[in-house]
Amino acid sequence: MRETSLLILPLCATSLNKIKGHKRIGPHSKDIISIIFGSLLGEGNVERKIGNGTRITFFQEAMHVKYILWLHNQLATAGYCNPAVPKIGKRLGKKGKVHKIVTFATWRYTSFDWIYDIWYINGEKVVPKTIGDYLTPLALAIWIMDSSVKGSGGLKLTNCFSYSDCLLLVQVLHKNFGLKTTIQSTGVSSQYTIYIPKKSMAELIKIVGPFIIPEMKYKLLP
Repeated sequence: MRETSLLILPLCATSLNKIKGHKRIGPHSKDIISIIFGSLLGEGNVERKIGNGTRITFFQEAMHVKYILWLHNQLATAGYCNPAVPKIGKRLGKKGKVHKIVTFATWRYTSFDWIYDIWYINGEKVVPKTIGDYLTPLALAIWIMDSSVKGSGGLKLTNCFSYSDCLLLVQVLHKNFGLKTTIQSTGVSSQYTIYIPKKSMAELIKIVGPFIIPEMKYKLLP
């Protein structure tokens, strides 16, 4: 793994903003990497600018504003992004429907370039083959808060991946946490999701419960 157990960031967020991306280096703590990887399994994305580093972008519908503000606070406090509180904006969706959204991004780091390299192939987001090394309880909690919906007593992780990506995640969820999950089709060609059935929810709560913020605990309730 490419992180350390401690976060070493001697500069404040304001100072970091003045440093060129290629000069921003880690080390990045295990918790920061867990937050990033959990978000990337959900709505997060990676943007790379050749020679000037890579940044992680975060997105949520405004209905989940408390979650994304909490997420922003975790990264801003650690010096990874602008401390200014993100504002609610608007995005035009399908059939002209306007969605209220909240977004923010980290500063650019060349020490984030490797994250882009393993998450994107020809510009398309994929699940890294090494995801098992980074799917910690915190990362799983972030994934659940970021992109999941309740259903039939269980929980559906709603980000759409290929069948092979979902198969890898199902195997990792079982290996890392002992969770039994299934793959479900979204009804759209080559897009699948992972379902955590009711029988696995008690074990899931033990794993991620300590990391779920109060506003998101409803996702774990029967």
